[in-house]
Amino acid sequence: MTAPAIAPEFSRTVRASDVSQRRQHSLGANAGERAALAARFDLLALDRLEATLELRADGGVILLTGHFSAAGAQPCVRTRAPVPFALAEPISLRLIPEAPAGEDLELASEDLDSEPLSSDIIDLGEYVAQALALALDPYPRSDEPAPGVLSEEQARVASSPFAVLRKD
Repeated sequence: MTAPAIAPEFSRTVRASDVSQRRQHSLGANAGERAALAARFDLLALDRLEATLELRADGGVILLTGHFSAAGAQPCVRTRAPVPFALAEPISLRLIPEAPAGEDLELASEDLDSEPLSSDIIDLGEYVAQALALALDPYPRSDEPAPGVLSEEQARVASSPFAVLRKD
């Protein structure tokens, strides 16, 4: 028994068979989509997510290029305090036909940003969501001190043998 497919939070689909020449796509996530993506990526807020993408066919490969921008806040890994982010990142993928099952696929260095197409559907929104996930800081840190943690200076002063003589 296979698990049911989970619908992407931010889905904008096009048919691969419809991509014959260059096509521009502008995408913007609405409030509900941004809230669902924020929950998926453990964000405190996702205030903006927009992308401009271009699809073009190149033989049996579809080239997806463009950029996305996003803004919001991530939780600090120490304090969970909001750490704002503003991203503007390029996207560049080669969508290749899926290899037949059981066949080994050897990738050259230019194939490292390749994604197999398992159907005729290209979900541009999901590619943008995945690019967002990769661009987020994996260890966001706020400038606020963590409760109960001393700064280096405080630790140095506290470990001094003369610390007991100090008057605050």
